[in-house]
Amino acid sequence: MCNKEKLIERILEIEWDMFSAVQSRDGRAPCQDDPATFKIIRRSQFMVWSDDTLESYLNDLEEAKKAGRNLMTLKYARMEDLIPPLDSEALPLIDKIVEIMLRWTVGVSERFPYIQHGRPVYTWQEPIFGVTSSETYARGELETYSERTLELYYEDILDKVSKGLNGVEVSYDYMVRSFGYKSLTEANERLGKVA
Repeated sequence: MCNKEKLIERILEIEWDMFSAVQSRDGRAPCQDDPATFKIIRRSQFMVWSDDTLESYLNDLEEAKKAGRNLMTLKYARMEDLIPPLDSEALPLIDKIVEIMLRWTVGVSERFPYIQHGRPVYTWQEPIFGVTSSETYARGELETYSERTLELYYEDILDKVSKGLNGVEVSYDYMVRSFGYKSLTEANERLGKVA
């Protein structure tokens, strides 16, 4: 197992412990009893990160665990606007990251409309769809990252931009292959038939 895989496995172990312990207002969500799907989705995100970013995020998780803080609980609390921003000084960097991520998400949604079927891209669309948007989700998660992790993650994103890559597409491609599809195109076509 290479260093990247070891880092991701350790991250997933801690994240799952935190995620499965989240206490929501509406009770336990079905996804909290599905570690396999959780790990595929999260691994897909982390596969596009650099080792430096993974190491920094793992450190964030380990520090939070030592302090008795559940980063997943904080993420969902921020998504639901139940608590104030965790670090208001980080918001400008988060804005830069989210701007690129949303541009990538729109690109994926246009090319593969059934991959993200039913999830709005922007926060302002949430009342129309009745579900959390990609934007709200991203902001809630990014606010749980340390400043160092945010800076490294932004560098990863800028690296992909400089190479003409869509980070969301790369992540989704890994995810659909993990679910047994041959490509995003095949997944989109098959999911379109059941939509």
